[in-house]
Amino acid sequence: MATTRRGGVHSAASRVFVLLIGSVLLIGAVIGAFLTWEAQTSARQEAERVTAAISRALSVAPAIETAVTATDRPAAEAELRDDVESVRVGAGLDFITVMDGDGVRLTHPDAAQVGGHYLGTIPRDGHPLTEQYTGTLGPSVRTITPIHDAGGTVVGWVSAGVTVESLAGALLRRLSAILLLTLAVVAVGALGAVFARLATRRITGDLDARDVRQAVAGYESVRTLGEALRAQTHEHGNRLHTALSLLELDRRDEAIALLSESSAQSQSVIDQMTLRDGDPTLGALLLGKASQAKERGVRWQVHVDPTAPRTDLAPVDAVAVVGNLIDNALDAAPQAKSGADRWVRVDVAAAEGGAVAITVSDGGPGIPAELRERIFEHGFSTKPSDSSGRGVGLALARDIVSAAGGSIALTTEPTAFRVTLPGIAGDGRSE
Repeated sequence: MATTRRGGVHSAASRVFVLLIGSVLLIGAVIGAFLTWEAQTSARQEAERVTAAISRALSVAPAIETAVTATDRPAAEAELRDDVESVRVGAGLDFITVMDGDGVRLTHPDAAQVGGHYLGTIPRDGHPLTEQYTGTLGPSVRTITPIHDAGGTVVGWVSAGVTVESLAGALLRRLSAILLLTLAVVAVGALGAVFARLATRRITGDLDARDVRQAVAGYESVRTLGEALRAQTHEHGNRLHTALSLLELDRRDEAIALLSESSAQSQSVIDQMTLRDGDPTLGALLLGKASQAKERGVRWQVHVDPTAPRTDLAPVDAVAVVGNLIDNALDAAPQAKSGADRWVRVDVAAAEGGAVAITVSDGGPGIPAELRERIFEHGFSTKPSDSSGRGVGLALARDIVSAAGGSIALTTEPTAFRVTLPGIAGDGRSE
């Protein structure tokens, strides 16, 4: 006896789980990458703000101006060294360099560099400049600001900077928080995927996606066929009651005429289906839908070309596809502006390449242009949602037709859904 693996990787629940886990990991990776980029950008912007603020503050300090204009250079250097170093450490910078007007260093974290020329851009326009430049300490983000005397003449420069290596270290310290946040997002998403899998499995069991689709198609087929047969039973019941009443009134000719008319209407569809050796289930559907159309005051037309080939669609799938298209047409036709446009027509005809075309058209107001691209989406409907599963029919019909190697298309004026399906090889007929 064959056994079924519970929770197999091909079940619908497992597919949902894998899809959600993949989505969660992708979202986690995107979040992690974005936060890393954001942290890197933020660290650089913070470095630019701090270096600009410190260099500008020192450039207007009276002691700095005095030092760069002093004639006793060694004394000026000694006076500045401790004050500048304390500011550098307090601000968390890698260097603060004070220079004279020619760019000769008076201060530097490396004492050996004092007296040398500044490595970097000295703005000729006398305005502050922030840049990344490779100096004696390696690549760094730095801001250089001019020092003006009382007359506004540039007499020196102050440059404050942070090395790229320090920025990388700050980023690494933030990465732990980013990693924890990303892992938390992934964990919550994974937990949601587990619950989604359990919920899906509670509904679908170990059925795979194809079996789930077939189950939905079966439900839709039973629903639409049941509605059709209910309408047919209701109509026949009314006719029989009327005929019995006529017989009780001894008006046999009228009773026979009434029953004959009912029989003739049904026989027309039966004859057309019989000519092409049609599926009796589909024939029963068309008969029932004729009764539904009459209930709603819709003129019903069916034309079946006896030369049209059959398809290998299972009866349950054929009923799901055709039944949903007819249901939509029967909902739309009564909304027509005039009684003459309240009609629904079903055509079954041969198509190119040995295919069969099933067209369901109606005289209703049509589908708005902005919604035509969305009508085949799962869960989308132009009608209010209710227990009959609005938003499932057209999507299900498209899935069934696509799986069978066919296509479904919408045309307008009048509104018509044309389903084209491959015909069974060697099934051509002649009248």
